[in-house]
Formats: sequence, structure tokens, C-alpha cells
Amino acid sequence: MSELEEFQQHTRAWLQENCPESMRTAMVPEEIVWGGRNATFKNPDSQLWLQRMAEKGWTCPTWPTEYGGGGLNKEQAIILSRELSRINARPALTSFGISMLGPVLLEYGTQQQIMEHMPKIVRGEIRWCQGYSEPGSGSDLASLATKAELHGDVYTINGCKVWTSYADLADWIFCLVRTDSDVPKHVGISFILFDMASEGISTKPIQLISGSSPFCETFFDDVKVPAKNLVGRLNEGWTIAKRLLQHERTMISSFGLVSGQTDRGGTTSIVSTVEGAAMHYRGDTGKLSDAVLRDQIAQFKIDSAAFAYTSERSVEESEQGQGPNATSSMLKNYGCELNKRRYELLMQALGSQGLGWAGDGFEDAELQVTREWLRSKANSIEGGTSEVQLNVIAKRVLGLPDMLSMNKK
Repeated sequence: MSELEEFQQHTRAWLQENCPESMRTAMVPEEIVWGGRNATFKNPDSQLWLQRMAEKGWTCPTWPTEYGGGGLNKEQAIILSRELSRINARPALTSFGISMLGPVLLEYGTQQQIMEHMPKIVRGEIRWCQGYSEPGSGSDLASLATKAELHGDVYTINGCKVWTSYADLADWIFCLVRTDSDVPKHVGISFILFDMASEGISTKPIQLISGSSPFCETFFDDVKVPAKNLVGRLNEGWTIAKRLLQHERTMISSFGLVSGQTDRGGTTSIVSTVEGAAMHYRGDTGKLSDAVLRDQIAQFKIDSAAFAYTSERSVEESEQGQGPNATSSMLKNYGCELNKRRYELLMQALGSQGLGWAGDGFEDAELQVTREWLRSKANSIEGGTSEVQLNVIAKRVLGLPDMLSMNKK
């Protein structure tokens, strides 16, 4: 038996023994584990599952063991991923620290920064938010105005950010700040980390049309941050920012892989898949009678399968050391459009049952679809708009000329 076969047998046996039964069901939104110093667990099994996976380092399986990770090679990581999928295991931890900050800390952080933050990320002891967008700096992120001024060994930060996901619940923030206003805008930006409990920080949730408030306005008024928290070199934060965005876009592209909604008990509901919803609401003796909708669902399933295989190939390439690149823009753009299509089809399938907002005439799962349909519209904005992604693809993948530069010549 080869070493990989032994690893697979060990992994399968360990998961069978250690993954609680309730963690082998589709994720319930209110039971997603974000971790952090104020973490709560609506399902006790979620906490147990996190503890067990963190002890193995399998919340971050490919991170080095000295930082708390699993230390797995690419082949082992693929096996672990497939074994988790085989038993329909929930993610033990959802974290911006895992999907965005951790990889850039490994690449740009000091040993002190890595040792301070990464083991906490692995164990789910710290929850991060991202300080990028500002009221006047959306797609033109490099025009950001939040300023950090150095006084001795402390930076004083003033400004504001917007669309800061879960800033009101986060422990720390990774933030872009302007440290030099007398140079071209891309040059005078730095990347810094600081505690959200610092004096001078306030947050204000933004209520969306869906009724939820995952995004916040975040204000910094004379916030004091140790200079040692600067990641990378002074005024070279744009390089780190772009690298992190590649990781973020890869993460957001996974929206296109989400299977759908679950009921309150954690079991698959009638609207967990597009075809399931269509059969329930539009079916006729076991067949979908609406030929147009049937054709749209078939095409969606084909596209979803193709995207899943492409995403898996991209993950394997990343685990081979190639890291994220412009491909992340392709995956982000397509994955988000695919997710929006899913909810459009779900709304078509639900018919009048997709028009509810409250009341006894609607099931919880139906009301959730309505809200998620509205929420999905933001997919093509967050993490860089679809227009930005298409520009990246045009220039860095297809090698097309920059028309703005050509017009200046």
C-alpha cells in the first residue's frame, strides 16, 4: 500500500470517528462558524468539530505545522478535500483569515506577525475584516484617502471605509492606508493590521434591500497602531493588496459552487437545488412540465458541473505552488454570474411563492430564497466589479491592448 493510500485510509477513519453526525448535513446559515474571541455556537457540535479539526491543523491543511496548520502536501490536501466531500462534511471554520489574510502573511509578513496571528486563525480564535473600499474609492481602490501618519513607533490613522463585511463582529482588520500623498496614488499605499477594539474605531451596519446587514461603514478617528503591524515595506501595500484580491476573488467564485438552501433542521429542503424546486412547484406527475424552464435548468446544471471541474483544477494548480493569478478574475466573474442565475431560476420555479417577505403563507425556505435572490445581486460588485474582472481578463489573460493607453499615444 502506498503512503497516499495509507493517508486516505487514516483520513477516512479519522473523519468517520470525529465528524459529528449533525456536521454531515447541509450548512444552516445561522450555524456557520466564523470564530473569534466572541464566537457563539448555536449547535454545540459546531464547536466540537472546530476543535477537532483545528487540533489536526485541518482548518488550514496546507499551512506549515509550525504555524498550526496541517502541513499536508498537495496530494494529501486533495485527498482530505475529497474525503470531506464524501461524507458531506460542513466547513469547520469560515474565515477571512484563512481565505485572504493568511496566504499573504505567509508571503509578505514578518516571522513575528506570522506567529502572532496564524495559529489563532487556524484555531478560530480571531475573526478578521477587510478595510479596502471607501465612500469615494470603489472600483478605483488606489484613490483611497484613509491616512496613516507615523509618530515615533506608532501610526495614527484617520479616515473611513465602507462595505466592510462584518466589521461590527470582527476582532482585527487588515487595512489599506495612505502613507504618502506626494507620490502617484498606487505608490503611497501601505498594508497594516490592527485591533478593532482600539480606541477611535466605530462601525455602523448598512441594511441591505434583503433585510440583512453584513456590510458596515467603519470610521477611524486618531486610531493608534504600533508600527510593527505594518505588513511588507512602507508604501508598497498595493502589491500586497492586489495579491490578496486574487485570493479573495477565488474565494468569492465559490459562490457558484454552493448547492443551495437548507431548512432549519439542517436537512435538504425542497429549494436546495434548482431542479428540486422546479419539480416541487412546477412538476407534473414526476416530470417538469415547463419545457422552457426545463431547458434552462439543464443548461445551468451543465455549466455548474463544468465550473466545478474548472475550479477544482484551479485549486490543484494553486496547491502545486503556482498560487492565484489572473485566473481568479475569470473564476470570480463566472462563479458570481452562475450564482445569480441559480437564484433567478429558483425564483422562476417558486412562482408566486417567491414573492413573499413575511407571513403564514410562506415557508421559511421560500422566504430565504427571496432574500438570497436580492443578496446575489451584489455578487457582481463585491471583490471587484464584473467590469474590473473583465478588464483584468482582457489585459492579463487575453493580452489585449489597453485602449486608454493607445488613445493617449
